[in-house]
Amino acid sequence: MIDLSGKVFLVTGGNGGIGLGIAEGIVLSGGSVVIWGRKADKNVAAIEQLASLGGKATAHVCDVGDEAAVVETMQRSVDDFGRLDGLFANAGRGGTGTPFVDLPLAEWREVMATNLDGVFLTMREGARHLIEQGRGGSLVAVSSTSAIHGAAGNEAYGTAKTGLNGLVRALAVGLARHRIRVNSLLPGWTITDLATGGYENDVFRNATVKRTPVRRWADPSEYREVGAFLADPSQTFHTGQEVCVDGGYTVF
Repeated sequence: MIDLSGKVFLVTGGNGGIGLGIAEGIVLSGGSVVIWGRKADKNVAAIEQLASLGGKATAHVCDVGDEAAVVETMQRSVDDFGRLDGLFANAGRGGTGTPFVDLPLAEWREVMATNLDGVFLTMREGARHLIEQGRGGSLVAVSSTSAIHGAAGNEAYGTAKTGLNGLVRALAVGLARHRIRVNSLLPGWTITDLATGGYENDVFRNATVKRTPVRRWADPSEYREVGAFLADPSQTFHTGQEVCVDGGYTVF
């Protein structure tokens, strides 16, 4: 029932995993997608996948932690289709696995550069274009259930994802007068390249499955519908919210 015809959305980290699932949901709803990813070959494969679903997509190589690159690539992305209607700041990286008491500041900052600073830069530049266009739009930060249940052993990652939710609340208030909605998506355990180590660890996987009421991990394709929902311009009263899609993990 969601119609994104004529709309264009940017998905950072959209060449795989949850980002690609979101991108698929957009094109299946009639929208077009611009993908950002660091690996050109994965970008090409993602475009081919979206084309097989009948969608239009372009892609750019961009490091979201590089301010100059984000500014330049955002303009190129808007130029691709002549407009921008929203974005999903999904690009992220995992933690380093270093015990907290041994964690160097440099490693902490490496995680923050992508997972928090990168989202800030992406959403700032996206907001600038949406305000200039004057049609409103949607900004979505992809957070994590680690912002709720704690991430012992992965403190930098959990802290960055918690920070995203604070940014979303602030922007939802500040950008409402421009008819820009701002929300966060909190995925649960999902089978992605980023989470491969955890999924392939039988003890860890079984522990997380037992704590998940639906008794499994998610497939990235299961983010199609929620991605389209968060992009839907008819949802004019939905802003400042944390949308948790985790199979019940955080309430069990």
